[in-house]
Amino acid sequence: MHPRTFRFGAVAALAPTARAWQELAHRAEDLGYSTLLAPDTMATLEPFTALTAAASVTDTLRVGTFVLPAPFYTASEIVWRTLALDLLSAGRLELGLGAGRPAAETEVVHRERPFGTPAERIKQLADAIHIVKAEVAAAATGRSLLKPVQRPHPPILVAAGGHRMFQLAAAEADIITLGLDPRTTEEGLAEKVAELRDVAGSRFDTIELSFNLSGVGTDLPDFLRHQMGVDPAELIKSGAPAILTGTPQEMADTLRRRRDELGISYIAVNGMFLEQLAPVVEMLAGT
Repeated sequence: MHPRTFRFGAVAALAPTARAWQELAHRAEDLGYSTLLAPDTMATLEPFTALTAAASVTDTLRVGTFVLPAPFYTASEIVWRTLALDLLSAGRLELGLGAGRPAAETEVVHRERPFGTPAERIKQLADAIHIVKAEVAAAATGRSLLKPVQRPHPPILVAAGGHRMFQLAAAEADIITLGLDPRTTEEGLAEKVAELRDVAGSRFDTIELSFNLSGVGTDLPDFLRHQMGVDPAELIKSGAPAILTGTPQEMADTLRRRRDELGISYIAVNGMFLEQLAPVVEMLAGT
């Protein structure tokens, strides 16, 4: 199969003002990013609200949840919000779903939802995906006045890193983002992709594969250590793929190699590095 063309997403969570958030969306669009991706935590902007605001001031920029922890929502609520944002973005939504990152357990008291075992949460995610697909498709042809712009439903992105999540994502997702420990090495990344390829079988080539960059370059802010839970300097020293370093041309070559060897064509980056990655986006986006 011919390699997929590159596209890039910016992961952003906060802004000091509404205007700053709108300007961030504009800037991402102007720089050639495909998608503005919003995480779902109690310490950041509520993703559907933030993404609706971003979509309303841009023309081509796609918007995506990155990712909704399915255990914290009823499936019907996800369907409702999905239909609304797909409409308000004029069909630019990517619905990112996950089983809940480990740190999300601390938010249970605020969400007023149970945080079950990994197996329970994976089942909740599987159920949510099935219901979203069925109900959004039904809304397209049924009596509902709220109809999806993207048919049969917006692309579904699933964050996965373990074998059970790979099994679910390989069966159901349009896009898989590799949810790996930032300390994962290049060899470890290749091993995970090989595992996913084995699980997905013939469906592997139909899935868009994404990887999230935590940082770009070697001049990294101190607070990134707390955000990542590991010293970025250690990652740079070990060559971990979570931090992309080198000249723009060297960074582009690294991403091309990963795309050609592993199939990773959708690159997400921490929004604070929007400008640092921009020269690479200019070289690679759409190629």
